[in-house]
Amino acid sequence: MSQAKEIAKELGQVQPDEQWLQAEIARLNRKNIVPLEHIIDLHNWLDEKRKARQSCRIVGESRTGKTIACESYRLRNKPNQKGQQTPIVPVVYVMTAPRSTAKDFFKEIIEALKYRAVKGTVSDFRSRAMEVLKACEVEMLIVDEADRLKPDTFPEVRDISDKLEISVVLVGTDRLDAVIKRDEQVYNRFRSHRRFGKLTGEDFKRTVAIWEEKVLRLPVASNLTHTAIMKILSKATEGYIGRLDEVLREAAIKSLSRGHKRLEKTVLQEVAKEYS
Repeated sequence: MSQAKEIAKELGQVQPDEQWLQAEIARLNRKNIVPLEHIIDLHNWLDEKRKARQSCRIVGESRTGKTIACESYRLRNKPNQKGQQTPIVPVVYVMTAPRSTAKDFFKEIIEALKYRAVKGTVSDFRSRAMEVLKACEVEMLIVDEADRLKPDTFPEVRDISDKLEISVVLVGTDRLDAVIKRDEQVYNRFRSHRRFGKLTGEDFKRTVAIWEEKVLRLPVASNLTHTAIMKILSKATEGYIGRLDEVLREAAIKSLSRGHKRLEKTVLQEVAKEYS
């Protein structure tokens, strides 16, 4: 401990950044949703499933942006409430916890609709969840990280779709496919599916350009779609939009902190190396 104190004394107190830099860092740390083409396409697909009351699943690797795409779809379908009447909630989104039981799952639904979860048995939780889903006239229930559900919970999910005639969307990785295929009835209910994959080629290049313009918004253009920069980004991110977001934001913050007005290639290489 004394050595740590000596080092801290020798180096001195860390000085706060200038106010403008603090403001820029705060802005770059705020998550925002960018309406990319593949997200718009997915939203159109979900819209059709919702209208048809067709259950389905969205499958893709982690860090491909499934969660942001689904959350933004829910936000576009805003609840509607008149006075003290029960709110009409077209789309409900829940994210399951690891190893979620049926009771955990129903509790998530109840709380997502701003109701208090009851105490009691699985049957009590099931009845309450069904009651609030029906009262709020829910048309679509999106279950994110669905591969975390315990296998014996999936028939409960299927029953929501069957009994309430609403669209239930399971979202997860390829582990989700492996789990639901063990039960033929569950698999048949969620057979319709859509893959949400990594970005490649022109899609990746367009996304980088959008990120520079809409997310980073640095004082001086960084020309991130230059061939040399694209090679760095492609290798570091492998086309995962979540990783691309992390790399670009961190490199932008480091560049600004070091006195640059644009995202410098040397700084990007430094950050990218940590992801290789």
